Amino acid sequence: MEKKNLAETRIFDSKSMKRMLIHDSPWFRILNFNLSAGQVFPVHSHETEGQLSIQILEGTGEFLGKDAQGIPAQAGDLLLCDISEPHGVRAHTDLRILVTIAPPF
Repeated sequence: MEKKNLAETRIFDSKSMKRMLIHDSPWFRILNFNLSAGQVFPVHSHETEGQLSIQILEGTGEFLGKDAQGIPAQAGDLLLCDISEPHGVRAHTDLRILVTIAPPF
């Protein structure tokens, strides 16, 4: 068993989003991304099988997909999709997201 303190990863940079690896194993990967207000985690997809979740830890923004129209998102919201489906995030306020990828690639 291992405990992680996400408060320690609450780091923002006005020039670029911050990326921190929280966990990596053969079964899943967890990453924390912090975006300052106005920053975008670009819409992208991965040519592999698997699924991902994007959980909003703090702040407000939008989940983005292939059509670039956003789905409003706030703390506590969770996006689930296949990893091959286009996905991204736009931050309206300082925004912290937790991304889980299974299986990791």
